Amino acid sequence: MSAILSVAARWGGVLTIILLVITLLKQLIALVGFLMLAIKIALIILFVGLMLLIVLSMLRGRGRRRREEAEEL
Repeated sequence: MSAILSVAARWGGVLTIILLVITLLKQLIALVGFLMLAIKIALIILFVGLMLLIVLSMLRGRGRRRREEAEEL
């Protein structure tokens, strides 16, 4: 009887470690997915900000040219 309990305890420990590793991997995959989503959102925000800066600089340049042309006349 004690041999059966010893074998069951050993296999139970191995099974527990395997299940813990599987759970850890699932959580790790979820974390990587969340980090990838955060990076994608950050890149989109940076791209939109860059486009906004480009548009503002174009509008500022046009306004400056108009003022210079108005001063020359």
